Amino acid sequence: MIYGYARISTDGQSVTAQVAVLRKHGAGKVFREVASGAKTDRPQLRRLLAGINAGDVVMVTRLDRLARSTRDLLNTLEAITSKKAGFRSLGDAWADTTTAHGRLMLTVLGGLAEFERDLIRARSSDGRERAKARGVKLGRKPKLTEHQKREAIRRRDHDGEPVREIARSYNVSHSTISRLTE
Repeated sequence: MIYGYARISTDGQSVTAQVAVLRKHGAGKVFREVASGAKTDRPQLRRLLAGINAGDVVMVTRLDRLARSTRDLLNTLEAITSKKAGFRSLGDAWADTTTAHGRLMLTVLGGLAEFERDLIRARSSDGRERAKARGVKLGRKPKLTEHQKREAIRRRDHDGEPVREIARSYNVSHSTISRLTE
């Protein structure tokens, strides 16, 4: 079965033209949605993806009707292909997983997106290392000062005061006090 997906961003627009094109190209059922492409939670798209089976095809008039970003597009295509269904964009001939050429193009696109994620991860890691070298402390600011830590350990280990009482006096959780080591 061929399923269509028609989306508009605002109430002032109409999905009528998209629906007509999708039906002309064989869509038996068309899911219609009024939602920004930037929204990741689109109920009609979720229903469509939940209802497809192996051999079905999801069709859109243009890729921007399905996704706003490359990452969103790849995630949606993964959801479709994991069910052994196909995808076709009428306005973007290269985006058609029902053909070998389309599968190749989308595989290359996926590889580029993965490469980009690796570059971002590497740059972030380098940035953290440079910050550490400059003496920047990363992460959350400690709840207790060094003096408070020593005092809490003494109260816990030497005075035998209950951990929960110590924690309450410093306005921290009891697990913060339990984890303290000398």
